[in-house]
Order: sequence, then C-alpha cells, then structure tokens
Amino acid sequence: MKDPSTRPKGVANSRIHNFGAGPAVLPLSVVEEVQAALPNLHGSGFGLCEISHRSPTFQAVVDSAMARIRRVLSVPEDYTILFLQGGASLQFYMSALNLLAPGEAADFLVTGGWSQKALKEANRIGEAAAQWDDSANGFKSVPNDGDYTIRENAVYLHYTSNNTLMGTQFHHLPYSGGKPRVLDASSDIAGVPLDVAAHDLIYAGAQKNLGPSGVTVVILSPWALARAQTNSTSGGHTGCGNPTMLDYTVHASKGSLFNTPNTFGIFVLDCVFKWLEENGGLAGSIARNRAKAALLYGELDRTDFWVPHAEVGSRSVMNVTWRCADETLESVFLAEATAAGLGGLKGHRSVGGIRASMYNGCPIESVEALVVFMRGFAERHS
Repeated sequence: MKDPSTRPKGVANSRIHNFGAGPAVLPLSVVEEVQAALPNLHGSGFGLCEISHRSPTFQAVVDSAMARIRRVLSVPEDYTILFLQGGASLQFYMSALNLLAPGEAADFLVTGGWSQKALKEANRIGEAAAQWDDSANGFKSVPNDGDYTIRENAVYLHYTSNNTLMGTQFHHLPYSGGKPRVLDASSDIAGVPLDVAAHDLIYAGAQKNLGPSGVTVVILSPWALARAQTNSTSGGHTGCGNPTMLDYTVHASKGSLFNTPNTFGIFVLDCVFKWLEENGGLAGSIARNRAKAALLYGELDRTDFWVPHAEVGSRSVMNVTWRCADETLESVFLAEATAAGLGGLKGHRSVGGIRASMYNGCPIESVEALVVFMRGFAERHS
C-alpha cells in the first residue's frame, strides 16, 4: 500500500481520499462524464442543467436510469420506480402517509438516529411503535430475528438497513411476521445484497451510493401503490385526500415528471448505474465493499490503539466508526489525516470519534491509504 503523501500530481490524483458520509465521493469516470454533458447533453445542444424535463432527450435519461435500476437491483417488473425529492427525511413521513389509514399501526426496528426520526414522523399518521430499540446500548448492534415480536395489527415493519452514524448494518433480511417490509436503504443500496421482492417499499436518498444530493429513489410494490391509491381516493388523513406532492400515485401516473424533477441528479444517477453495470453489477459492488471493509476492520482489530464502536456481528461495510483508546488523540488524528489528503473522517456531530464512509464510489486505494496512515499514526503516538 502506498503512502498517501507520495501521490502523483495531476487533476485526478489531486482529489483527496474522500471518506465523507454524504454527499459522498463519486467514481471519477462519472464526474468526467457529467463534466462533458454540462455544455451539451447527448448532442442535443442543450446543457445538462438547461434542458427541459419534458424533452425527448431528458425522457431518454429517465428511461435509461429506471431500466438500469431494474437490471442492477433485480426490481420485479410489476414494481414501480419513482424519482422524488426531499431525501429520506421526507419519506419518513410520506411513506406512512401513503401506507397507513387513520388509526392503523406500524412497527419499527430502531437501530439509530434515522430510524428514530422515521418512527417520530410515522406517529404523526398512525400508531407507530418500536418493537426493538438499541438506544440504551448506544446503538452498537442490530437485532436478531428472535429479539422482537411483530404486532398482529401492524400494517408493516419499517427498518433502516444501515446506521450511518454508529456504523451498524443488517446482514440478514429481518423477520417481519408476514407483514410487508418498508426499508430505508439510503446508505447501502446497490452496495450490499438486497432482495427487492421481499420488500413492499424501499426508499433511498441518492447522495451516498447512487449520485448527488437532491434525488430520492422510491421503489413500490403493487401492494404499496394500491394502499396509496386507497388512501388518496378515500380522503386520506385530511378528509380531502393526501397532498398532491406527497401522493405516490400522482408521481407514478406521471412517470416521476409531475413537476420539474432534479434533472441534474437523475442524469448523474443514470451515470452511476451505468458505471455499476460496467464494473460487475451488484455482485461486483458487493465484492468491492466487502474487501474495503475487511481491510479497515483488520487494521482496527490488529491493535488496541483503536476502539471500534459496533459489535462484530453488526458491523457496517459502508460506515466504519471508531475511537482512539486515548480520545484526546482524535483531534490530532483528524488534523494529520487532513494534511495527508484523507478527508471526511470526522464522526457525526451527535457521536464524535472517527468515521470512514466507504460508499460505492470510494476506491480501495483510498482505504489502503487510510490504513497506511493509521499504522504510522499509531506508531508515532503509542
């Protein structure tokens, strides 16, 4: 592994090793493809940020992105894909609004700050309850199937597959008691195994594994779309139907073009899925992410200089979180890492410590550079 301080000069190599949690690093080839499209998209004469979302040129981009998502993620043909805005934070509310009728219940597995927020928003709509909550343990693990029960009156089970703040992740499909599953897959979609057909609603902000901020991918089963239709036509929670912009059926009926979408973000998302297809598809992505995680966890476990946060069986391959055994060294570590060209390593403001986010666009060379730096830092400060 090469020392990051010896990186050669040049446009590509002057980019830092970016471990930021989002918006996250994109593959360099994608950045270059976007750069080429900015003045003239696909020979149309219109710049990428200047073209009408109603034009045939942009419709081809939408169609391509949706087709690539279906291929890479093996999305069933009868499932609906939407490109929305507002991030996962809007979906915390919007998913419950569309799936729950007044007075109905939903169950949640609370594995971190994002699932806490999803639970809070769902309670604005129905009777949402945490059937498992690891907050008292500092969110160091995810549940096993026998650790919780699902209520008989629950309409669905909601879970967050990857906890970006604490660095935990589900490595199995959680038990749902036969209820539909709703998944916030924002931080590991297209980077880990995912059985789309085992879920009825999946949502993911694009800015970690799929592209830039501003686009949210939503995947709906026929059941989910039917529930949304029922709530829309029956008056919903207001007696006059759900708000138009929060109604899945409206966006589905218009092919995600009811209003002006994030045209730039959808184009970049299409480029990212093209890159995924050219680099082994989902299987290739899974293999690369596992290799990166094994490399970094191997270094963390090699010495007691570092203290990983997550329990071994729940460790995330996307967000690795740890502390220095001597926590006073963490500010020194972050400063020296930045000087060495390693960026985005500061832990979330609510958690502290150190965090390396290794999303799809993060190359293994960046993780190799981080491990080399960590070994040198530990030797200097032991």
